[in-house]
Amino acid sequence: MAGIDDVARLAGVSTATVSRALSGNGPVSQTTRARVVRAASDLGYVVSSDASSLASGRTRNIGAVVPHLNRWFFTSVIEGAERVLLREGYDLTLYNLGGDGGERRRVFDHHLLRNRVDAAFTVSLELSEEEAGRLLALGKPLVGVGGPLAGVSTVTIDDVAVAHLATDHLVSLGHRRIAHIGASHEFDLDFHIPTSRRLGYEQALREAGLPVDERLHRAADFTLPGGYEAAKQLLGTPHDRPTAIFAASDEMAIGAILAARDLGLSVPRDVSVIGIDDHPLSEFFGLSTVAQHPVRQGERAAELLLAALEGARRPGGAPAPEPVSHTAPADLIVRSSTAVHP
Repeated sequence: MAGIDDVARLAGVSTATVSRALSGNGPVSQTTRARVVRAASDLGYVVSSDASSLASGRTRNIGAVVPHLNRWFFTSVIEGAERVLLREGYDLTLYNLGGDGGERRRVFDHHLLRNRVDAAFTVSLELSEEEAGRLLALGKPLVGVGGPLAGVSTVTIDDVAVAHLATDHLVSLGHRRIAHIGASHEFDLDFHIPTSRRLGYEQALREAGLPVDERLHRAADFTLPGGYEAAKQLLGTPHDRPTAIFAASDEMAIGAILAARDLGLSVPRDVSVIGIDDHPLSEFFGLSTVAQHPVRQGERAAELLLAALEGARRPGGAPAPEPVSHTAPADLIVRSSTAVHP
């Protein structure tokens, strides 16, 4: 079995450099680190995780906290983060809060505070000052995905702007009776994302000189069945039917397409439909959407955490970096579910 001396000879560096490069504990250039990692891989050399943790005080493990696992957005963010973390030699531990209601307290009061993770990121969770503060006080970097968090670096999209973009697309096609499936207090989520998207919809209507008609709004729960039921209510009256629907999520938009078909309507001839997300099923349904690229959001969150950890490892430590608010890009994707109003 290959040892650290063998890796050092093959990479042309000292054993101390091999140790620093593979543990991440200490300054090593990216070129040298890549050469050492390649040599270790070629020789099949594996660092003892216990020894590495004892030497560096680090677990090389990142915690990820999500409210549920049954939503595409959450798992996509995790996928993106894991890509970056695995490439840099980090493990990821997932904490799912969608159980009996006590998980959140156990995760934030115990699991994340023990020596189990070096850092953590949360997805679509509004953290209390106490939850975030205890992690930061222990020197564990924290990043939030999905909305603003005081004193914490975040990765978000501009929900008002993406809703405005989706609605404006329908306006540009000549639609004047544009319905919205989205927010209500009953179905509001952390960071009030549905409310922000409704604001973007209404803003786009007003800028186009169109009235905001409460009769053209239906609340739903961001699921396909919820969108289906809401769309059946909107489309069920022939003489007062909207010519277009903006749904605050792709799953609700797909539900609206299915409702229109069940009512004997053609999409987009009788009604155009657009959503937000670029859900994996969107292309199958020909759904126009605003893509928010959750995998990229996860990658960016992991990069922010790793940069914070790298700064903390520098000799003499480093001052905690100022929180960064990163606005992730979103792109309009036009497919066959939207068309010019006849």
